[in-house]
Amino acid sequence: MGNNESKGLTLTEKIIKNHIIDGEMIKGTEIGLRIDQTLTQDATGTMAYLQFEAMGIDRVKTERSLAYIDHNTLQSGFENADDHRYIGSVAKKHGIYFSRPGNGICHQVHLERFGKPGKTLIGSDSHTPTGGGIGMLAMGAGGLDVAVAMGGGAYYITMPKVVKVNLTGKLNDWVSAKDVILKVLQIMSVKGGVGKVIEYCGEGVKSLSVPERATITNMGAELGATTSIFPSDETTLAFLKAQDREEDFVALSADPDAVYDEEINIDLSELVPMAACPHSPDNVKTVKEIGAIKIDQVCIGSCTNSSLQDMLKVAHILKGKTVHPDVSLSIAPGSKQVFNMLADCGALSILIGAGARILESACGPCIGMGQSPNSKGISLRTFNRNFLGRSGTKDGQIYLVSPETAAISALTGVFTDPRLAGDMPPYVMPEKFLINDNMVVPPASTEEAPNVEVLRGPNIKPFPVNVPLAEDIKAEVSLKVGDNITTDHIMPAGAKILPLRSNIPAISEYCFTVCDETFPTRAKELGKSIIVGGANYGQGSSREHAALAPLYLGVKAIICKSFARIHRQNLINNGILPLCFVDEADYDKIDRDDVLELPGIRNAIENGTEITVKNITKGTEYKVTCELSERGKGMMLAGGLLNYTKHNK
Repeated sequence: MGNNESKGLTLTEKIIKNHIIDGEMIKGTEIGLRIDQTLTQDATGTMAYLQFEAMGIDRVKTERSLAYIDHNTLQSGFENADDHRYIGSVAKKHGIYFSRPGNGICHQVHLERFGKPGKTLIGSDSHTPTGGGIGMLAMGAGGLDVAVAMGGGAYYITMPKVVKVNLTGKLNDWVSAKDVILKVLQIMSVKGGVGKVIEYCGEGVKSLSVPERATITNMGAELGATTSIFPSDETTLAFLKAQDREEDFVALSADPDAVYDEEINIDLSELVPMAACPHSPDNVKTVKEIGAIKIDQVCIGSCTNSSLQDMLKVAHILKGKTVHPDVSLSIAPGSKQVFNMLADCGALSILIGAGARILESACGPCIGMGQSPNSKGISLRTFNRNFLGRSGTKDGQIYLVSPETAAISALTGVFTDPRLAGDMPPYVMPEKFLINDNMVVPPASTEEAPNVEVLRGPNIKPFPVNVPLAEDIKAEVSLKVGDNITTDHIMPAGAKILPLRSNIPAISEYCFTVCDETFPTRAKELGKSIIVGGANYGQGSSREHAALAPLYLGVKAIICKSFARIHRQNLINNGILPLCFVDEADYDKIDRDDVLELPGIRNAIENGTEITVKNITKGTEYKVTCELSERGKGMMLAGGLLNYTKHNK
């Protein structure tokens, strides 16, 4: 416990204490956690399962591991269907439950059917913290980290600071959970949560349903936080009861005398409808400040806002009305359960009657998989990210809003405050949700598993494996980028690129093309190179392809002002040096095409000594750091986690 021994514990610390198997609960130090559950989705899953197979372990060692199909559901060629077939077969063989295409978005389904308060969950998707809505310590991770956890290995994080968000009051009509997290983003920014867990406390928590809490923890990923979490209380129990999972309930909360590292106070009754403006989730303004600007498109859904509660509010607003003739409205229910219940209660008919385009229960437009807006189109989306180009339209103007704001604006054709929608009906959670898990395929038994054939299509290529760290590195700067570079900049998504997720040589052709279309060609010609970046490099998705593609293209090191948590770990996992300027002003002294040298870099990493970067082109030197645990040093020296794991079996 370190210096916290006599103090009360936060909820975060309680769960960590019950799961820590390596290290001590001293903030800022590395700890290893036992992982109870894992999840993957199909855009990251193929790679995670290839890595799991490479470890040579017959069966997963977690309490429950699930493979979801929700990202690459547009089957315009054989690639996505082949990946789904591979994931289904490898899941059956190795003890993993398989959620078939059409069953829903991983985070929505996991919340409904599998998440348990007090358990640890890591997923190869950055929005895994959705599980914090029912009191899980749920974290996004790279696919290789998930593969290791499935094999029984610990998941390593830096022992986080804990931020208390004290909620008081109650939301006014037509003000939503989305407005709560947008307010937190406005206060903390997209990098304000790095190294922290956001823990929600206070009387205001009681007024929020589990789906509302999950909206808040889901979008906490945009803070750069390790995760976000709510207590498990009577509201959690009622939700689990309605899902016929009462036995999974355990009451959990922070001690009354828990000590937090920071505290933020939010009076829910003072919040108003808000929106994140292009092109960052923390570029937040009130709907009133934005004004009645004309809109072109509205998309409702995603793992942030596709619950039954969200959909019923949308149906209430749209009932008996017609979508504005200048607006395209699409709606994607988050799960088969939600879809079925909308159909049964007549709400689906209302949505169709109003002119909404109903999409399948999947991620869809959120990852640029269809429904890209028109050129320069203004699109209101209930999603979690509005990074430049993520929608599939390079000059699309994407605003992140609540379902309530989205629905009323779809009718008026302009940005509209939902408080103009009249009286809000009370939402009463069903006493019993419609439960039908027929689209979740259980794995083969231990006896049957050896006879299961793993099915591989021609698009599934071996993943690149690094070589041990060289004694010295001398390479050219192949690219220089600015602050807040996202994984969408590094390795874009979308209908054209996502099908290549299991083919690193092919997908690498799109690496960094959002920033510089010539980068892949230049990097390949150089053979090896270094990238220079600004602050918060690698924010956004957990996709390890943002490390694997640069690795394939010969990138040996990233030198920047600071890194986002998951991406930094993905770089270490794949043996790419994550280096930070000691003096951030040195960033301005390096240009693309400069030749940089890292003399004695292997010795410096091994012994934790000072690292010097020499600019051969300019005749200057810079100091950089590479903070690594002993385990991290071992991984970097070995050329990544797979090599390290093989050497330390």
